[in-house]
Formats: sequence, structure tokens, C-alpha cells
Amino acid sequence: MRYRPSASALPSDPNEPRASGMQTIAKVAPYLWPADRPALRTRVVLAMLALLASKLIAVGTPMLYKGAVDALAPSELDAGWLVGIGAVGLTIAYGLARLMTNGFQQLRDALFAAVGQRALRQLALVTFEHIHALSLRYHLTRKTGGLSRIIERGVKGVDFLLRFLLFSIGPLVLELLLIGVVMTVLFDVWYMAVIVGVIALYVWFTFAVTEWRVKIRREMNKQDTDANQKAIDSLLNFETVKYFNAEQREAARYDRAMEGYESAALKTAYSLTLLNFGQSALITSGLVIVMVMAAMGVQNGQLTVGDFVMVNAYMIQITMPLNFLGTVYREIRQALVDMGEMFGLLEQAPDVTEKKGATPLALSGGHVRLEDVQFSYEKTRAILKGVSIDVPAGQKVALVGHSGSGKSTIGRLLFRFYDVSGGRLTIDGQDIRDVTLTSLHQAIGVVPQDTVLFNDTIYYNIAYGKDDASREEVEAAAKAARIHDFIMGLPEGYETQVGERGLKLSGGEKQRVGIARTLLKDPAILLLDEATSALDTQTERSIQEALSAMGRGRTVITIAHRLSTVVDADRIVVLEAGEVVEEGTHAELLALGQRYAQMWAHQAAERQAEAAE
Repeated sequence: MRYRPSASALPSDPNEPRASGMQTIAKVAPYLWPADRPALRTRVVLAMLALLASKLIAVGTPMLYKGAVDALAPSELDAGWLVGIGAVGLTIAYGLARLMTNGFQQLRDALFAAVGQRALRQLALVTFEHIHALSLRYHLTRKTGGLSRIIERGVKGVDFLLRFLLFSIGPLVLELLLIGVVMTVLFDVWYMAVIVGVIALYVWFTFAVTEWRVKIRREMNKQDTDANQKAIDSLLNFETVKYFNAEQREAARYDRAMEGYESAALKTAYSLTLLNFGQSALITSGLVIVMVMAAMGVQNGQLTVGDFVMVNAYMIQITMPLNFLGTVYREIRQALVDMGEMFGLLEQAPDVTEKKGATPLALSGGHVRLEDVQFSYEKTRAILKGVSIDVPAGQKVALVGHSGSGKSTIGRLLFRFYDVSGGRLTIDGQDIRDVTLTSLHQAIGVVPQDTVLFNDTIYYNIAYGKDDASREEVEAAAKAARIHDFIMGLPEGYETQVGERGLKLSGGEKQRVGIARTLLKDPAILLLDEATSALDTQTERSIQEALSAMGRGRTVITIAHRLSTVVDADRIVVLEAGEVVEEGTHAELLALGQRYAQMWAHQAAERQAEAAE
């Protein structure tokens, strides 16, 4: 059984940590003003100019409406120079103004589209790259379903924020300011006072209720993530569910998760009803008060009918975006929460990082040395306690021992999934902490116990070993792994789909594809991490031949449970409780009559019992 860090070693809640709202906005801002793309900056400026033009025209449009009404209903008051244009002309001008307002808004959206899409693409790429850069420790404590949902919601949140923060909140504030100035100049400061008072109450009420709703929404997100994790986990283990006749059990487990989501969603819906009604009451009150003031002005002969109509038009112009503001603010607040989760994920620092000034690994054979290596996943439990192992270039060294002895940990340290706590690990005399990760990973080929394949074709999975592999190279690797004939016997040959995680292939076939993939990589150092322990004896023998051929001319480190697979090793290292207890050839260790000999005798008895059965 391999050791995996406990969930307590890292935050287990997929919603933590998260960046704050201001931190999130600060992180998004550079994507809106890309320093390396002058053309996109020009688009931003032009979009802002189009936005300003649309708002200036929108604020002037009700004046044309007023002029048309006054031209149709003359009064003793001076209705202004607009009346001279005539009701028909003003009506046409009013229509053109509305059309121009919409036209500039569409131009603004078209200009900014490239900026927004590039920002989304860049953020998605940065997040994807960061997740791959995170350490194995992090991924072992995370669930893929929850992680993918965080990224999905975060990218959608960025899209919403780009569209509405720039083109709804900002323009709304500008429009309210312009309308306030017009109302003060053309009418009375009391109109402005009523409008400001109503808007202030509206904003306070909206923000207060929304903050309360955000807490409920966070709980809904948590329940949604949990339900999604359970669904994906169940589908990935489809065969296991069938083996244990557990369909109803899985459905009940998923339904319990959805029950929590349903409860939180209902609270969200009820609180939304309260918010919408409160906003409507405030907006309607302000509209009625201002319209009563305007009606009294018309009755007193201080205002024209056109003024009354213009006040109504301005109030409608204010109330419509304010009604929308409630929805936009709620969505922006939620977008900030979702983006905060994603940016919190980006703040997760990898355990293993490339040293500043690291140089590419200079291979001269692949001589691997562990010098007094110490390591622990957690401070309270040491896994390796001063292990020293020498693997000369071109030799095959096997690491054996009981579960928990530290065999697989050495493989992970060699690939730098983790860094040693003490001592050092070198390749051709170079500490692997001093070389680039890319060159280190290029030098090492790994065949794990269970080869996991991409849900693609056999060709794609073998070609994955080398980025620019030719068809001839892929087929040569398949022949070397002794799987070419099997592939050619399939109806679709190399284009056969392997299914999720390669489930359409048998264990032995998957291992052969994995061997072919690693052969194509052509590494100097080969790590066989219990590569045949999950296979039956007959399949193991056939795979073992391919592995032996694969190891010729390479430094091979074999981590093995079945001792029969390593009898031909140049040296066998026996580990126990994180320490080297024996070392030598198969014959030498048997002659010693200690732990290795005991393990050999025990496994031999098991093989005899299996043969007898």
C-alpha cells in the first residue's frame, strides 16, 4: 500500500483559500490593458470613447422628446429653440438619437470583444499551466471534479466581470451624474436631492441584502461542488459500482448531496424575492415623488407639458438601469466569489520549484546516487532515514521490501515530485535540485504499476511519448513493446479508441502501450515502479520480456514486489522501514539467509500453493 499524505496536510475545502474582491479586480485589470498588445489598448480606448458618445446622446435624447411635446401642445411659457424645428423634425431626431445610442453601444461591444476574449484565453491558460505546475502532494488531496468546477466558474466569472463591470456599472454611474446635472440646471435642486436620496437608499439596500445572499450562495457553491465530485467519482468507478450492485447506493449518495444544494438554492430564491420587491418599492417611490413634483410645476404654470414628459423620460432612464443594477451587482459579487476561488487556486505555491539559475541536466550515462537521503511527508513520520544507494550508469538495480518501506517514495524523489528533506540525490554528479525540471523529466522514463491512458486513440497514446514523433517511430516503439501485431489485428488499428483511462484495453495491453510510449521517449534512465505487479503471472512474463529488452543500454531502477521479476538485476537493495538493510545480487542475498531470503521463501511457497490450486 502506497503512502498518501493525509487530507489535513493541506486545506481540504475546495473554496479555500480565495482572493478578496479588490485583489481579484487588481489581478484582472492587467488583462484589460495588456502591455504587450498596443492594438488591444487602442481598442480599449475606442470602446471607451464609443461608450461616452452613447451616454451623451442618451442624456440628450429626452430633450428632443420634450421639444416635440411642446411643439404639439403650445403654452405661454418659453419652450426653447427646439420648438422651432417642429414636432415632426424633433420626432425624427428623437428616433435617430435612440438609434445612435444603440449603435455606439454595439460599436463599443464589438471593439472590446477581442480584448475580453484574449483576457479569458490568457487567464484560462495561466490557470491550466499553474495546475500542472502544482506538486503531486496538492493533487493527491484534491478531487478533479471539484477542481474543474472551480476553474469553470472562475473563467465564467471573469467573462461576466469584463462585460458588466466595465459596461454596466461604470456607464450607469456616468449616466446618473449627467442626468443629475441636467435635472439641477433645468429644474430644481430638490429634484436632484430626491434622486440622490432614492439612489443612496437603493444602493444601500441592494448591497446589504446581497452581502447576506453571498453567504447563502457560497454554501450553494459548496454543495454544488460536493455533488459534482460525487457524480464524477461514481462515474469514474463505473465498474466497481456494477461489481457491488451499488447503483441505488450511489444514487442515494448523490441525492443526499443534491438535497443540500436544493436547500441552499431555495434560500437563494427566497432572498432574491425579498431583494427584488424592496428594490421595486424604492424605485417606484422615487419615481412617484419626482413625477408629483413635476405635475405640481405644470399645474402652477412653472413647467410645460414637455417638461413633465422629459422628467418622466429621465426617471425611466434612471430606473431601468437601476433595476438592472440589482441583478448586475449580485452577479458581479458572485463572479468575484467564483474568481476569488480561482485566483486563490493560483496563489497555491508548488512544493517543488525550479531553482533560480538552474541549468539543463548534462547526461553522461545516467549514474544515479542517493547520498544519505532523508524524507518525510509529514514531520511526525519519517519515510526515508538516511538511505544511500548507488546505481552506476547502464546497470539494473532493484529496490525491494515490504509495503511502506519507502520504495515508491524513492521513485517520486528521483522524478522530483517531492524534494528530499536531507542528503541529496544526484544524476551524473549533479544534484537534481540544481537542474531544470524539463531536462530532468526528459531524462527519466517511468512505467508505473497502472498505466493510465488518455481517452483517445492508441496512436495518440503511444505518440504522447515524443512531441514530434513520426508514424514510423510510433510503430517501431509498438513493435519493440510487442504490441504492434495486436494493434494491427484491431478493426481500426492504431485509430482504435481506448476509452476513459484506457478501460477498453486489458491490463497487459495498457502496460504494453505504456511501455511503447516510454520507449518512444527514449530516456537515459528507466524507472519501473511495480510495472507488472497488477498483472497475472502469464501476462507478467510476456511483459517482463519487453521490459528487459527496454532496459538494455539504460540505467534501470526497478521497484518490485514480486522478487521473481528482479533475479537478473545487477544489484538488489532491500529496504525496511526507510532504511537499507541488505544489498547484493540475488545469489548473494539468498546465501546470506536474512530478510531477502525469507521474502523469497515466502513468495516461493505462495507460488507453489497457487500452482497446486
